[in-house]
Amino acid sequence: MITTANRLNTVEEYYFSSKLREVRELMAQGKPIINMGIGSPDLKPSKLVVQAIQNAMNDAGAHQYQSYQGLPELRKTMANFYETHFEISLDFNSEVLPLMGSKEGIMHISLAFLNEGDGVLIPNPGYPTYTSVTNLVGANPIFYDLKAENNWEPNFEALEKQDLSKVKLMWVNYPNMPTGASGSIDLFEKLVAFAKKHQILLVNDNPYSFVLNDNPISILQVDGAKEVALELNSLSKTYNMSGWRVGMVLGNSKYIDAILKVKSNMDSGMFYGIQKGAIEALKLDKSWFLEQNAIYKKRRDLVFQLAEKLKCSYDKNSVGLFVWAKLPSGITGAEGYVNQLLYEKDLFITPGTIFGSNGEGYIRFSLCIDEEKIKEVLKRFQ
Repeated sequence: MITTANRLNTVEEYYFSSKLREVRELMAQGKPIINMGIGSPDLKPSKLVVQAIQNAMNDAGAHQYQSYQGLPELRKTMANFYETHFEISLDFNSEVLPLMGSKEGIMHISLAFLNEGDGVLIPNPGYPTYTSVTNLVGANPIFYDLKAENNWEPNFEALEKQDLSKVKLMWVNYPNMPTGASGSIDLFEKLVAFAKKHQILLVNDNPYSFVLNDNPISILQVDGAKEVALELNSLSKTYNMSGWRVGMVLGNSKYIDAILKVKSNMDSGMFYGIQKGAIEALKLDKSWFLEQNAIYKKRRDLVFQLAEKLKCSYDKNSVGLFVWAKLPSGITGAEGYVNQLLYEKDLFITPGTIFGSNGEGYIRFSLCIDEEKIKEVLKRFQ
């Protein structure tokens, strides 16, 4: 009998992998399921982006292996994007590394910097992949609380009381998923100071900056941030390219070189046409964001109505691609509540508990669903 690696005992199948399989089975049985659970944009990329990938098909070398560092033009465009929108100067040759989605960056960074037994500070609630990757590489997750009363920001006094002697890396994510907290430069300054004090590599996962957010920020805007911080970003949410798998990691050249050592041993470069499409996406002006956000605002207003019908409370000032809602008092068990809605109302939403214990009592609605479907959901609760 061939056994699996011990590391598989530290993780479970990703929640959406198993739950969406259940949803598909219900739909196959004829159930009119409306999926408001996952953050996969249903809107299309810009026509200019689609044309760019189509035009690239006949370019010389388009179908060959590509550079592990991506096209110089892509790196340069990524650096220009940060200059334009965040006023951050980056060397496109040494401080920018394209990724096949930022999710792979989480694994590459972890493999590049973590040894077995190292501690990793992970937000609770937070993106489940931070925890699963930490476990897969043999490091130790150390959870730090994010709570509504602190605007879903770290409690630095509580952090300082923890044993940080073995902590090597800290994940942060602002604008925050799942809560929609926007973060601030003041918060980033505190995080950078904390990381410097304790010699911790700080990684801000930043794919939601331009979604329903009037004040996009980057941790790299903080003076001296490059000494201790990296930033992950993605075109998935901002440019409706989630299936294309395009992301980037930015920061100190020494850190980027370390990540490249891992990446170059795990893939053979991003498909040329996708790189050309990404270049066009990153060149789009602010009118693109205004157009997308006008759509998302209408959807969010309808989701607010739905949350009110469910007697949930929420923060009207939250940003990003989701609505994070607190269940009414008296209802216990977010997963049970979600299952009840799935089987009684043919509606799938996400329980807050998949993001950590501090997600208990919360649910998350995705805005990746058109207005008519949200209106249909509203009718089901009349």
